[in-house]
Amino acid sequence: MAVKIRHFLFSILKFQKTDTSETRNLCSLHQHQQCRGITKVRLKWVKNRSLDHIIDTETDLKAACLLKDAIKRSPTGFLTEKSVADWQKHLGLTVPVLRFLRRYPTLFHEFPHARYASLPCFKLTDTALLLDSQEQSIHQSCESDTVERLCRVLMMMKTRTVSLQSLYPLKWDLGLPDTFEKILVPKYPDHFKFVKAINGLASLRLAEWREEFTESALERSNERSRLSDEYRQFKRGQTALAFPMTFPRGYGAQKKVKAWMEEFQKLPYISPYEDSRKIDPNSDLMEKRVVGVLHEMLSLTIHKKTKRNYLRSLREELNLPHKFTRIFTRYPGIFYLSLKCKTTTVALKEGYRRGKLVDPHPLARLREKFYQVMRTGLLYRSKGVNLIPRQEILLDNNMEDETGLEDSEVEEIETDEECCEDEISEMDEGSDEQ
Repeated sequence: MAVKIRHFLFSILKFQKTDTSETRNLCSLHQHQQCRGITKVRLKWVKNRSLDHIIDTETDLKAACLLKDAIKRSPTGFLTEKSVADWQKHLGLTVPVLRFLRRYPTLFHEFPHARYASLPCFKLTDTALLLDSQEQSIHQSCESDTVERLCRVLMMMKTRTVSLQSLYPLKWDLGLPDTFEKILVPKYPDHFKFVKAINGLASLRLAEWREEFTESALERSNERSRLSDEYRQFKRGQTALAFPMTFPRGYGAQKKVKAWMEEFQKLPYISPYEDSRKIDPNSDLMEKRVVGVLHEMLSLTIHKKTKRNYLRSLREELNLPHKFTRIFTRYPGIFYLSLKCKTTTVALKEGYRRGKLVDPHPLARLREKFYQVMRTGLLYRSKGVNLIPRQEILLDNNMEDETGLEDSEVEEIETDEECCEDEISEMDEGSDEQ
């Protein structure tokens, strides 16, 4: 005991001999670099009925689009029940693929195999082919936008390279053509080139840095907004760039959360296109940079959302922390984490208002029409094909929102399904999803 006391007194005397100004500087640096204590608060997961509904319906929409593309790629022009039997997990479905195909007769026409009468086969209906032709027209008219989006994804990577294996799952979310590596990439050799990564995987690399694409979605939205004076101050380095936030009910009123968010917004904004390797990975600054990268990635998607696992495959190239999923629950004013359809989907909250996309891409509008055709087939399975006139498919009108939720109903409502930060962190270490 006496030895411990003597050691303690010696440490005090030694500390008093140090330069006080140097000590203050070290303390100040320590406070800036270390994460805030408020980040350790256990935040409850809050359910958003509107976004959950969108994710639920678009899961079937995406599966139908992927099946449409698969039938188009088939040399026979149709798929058999046997060939798609193992696709349920790949398509993200909660029902067998055969049952799913039969659910939508307006898109998929069932007929018996020529040699095996008991083997169901499926080909595209005339309605599905018409919708597909409209989709190809949109891809052609929006090709420059697609090229820019793909360039931006590559520009955020440390090596400006992405393996095709990691890029394929994001194809639908990014609005890329089905065979983009064959019909799009070869047309732009000054933008992209194919390489083989160190691990031997075929990859896509940015051929040349595109300075015209370095302005992030957050910067562009602030530049266009009424807060032009604040944006000019940000460009001069006089103020920070704030993320738009919409808090779930009960969060905004909490003083500790409000104070934490105000402190977070005051931190310097680091563009996702800037080199971040010199930033302390444990600092507040790095955390805001990670929020900016995830914000930009979701902004580049057509529906302002994607699966968590798709982002995980890009984690190292994006310089994200190992347990980056906790970022989504830590900032519920920016992101929404959904557990619908037996998977984890993350959405950008500012991308939606009253159950609709704020600024829908032409491809998103076509997919709304595609879903309307699916819904008609689901309601009238026996005669759904004949209920959709060709003239209606050719119209460019926007479909009505299927949620039917007003502003008062599109509020985040806390449920018994609580998902705290520690539980979300365990998802990052869990088994792979579909």
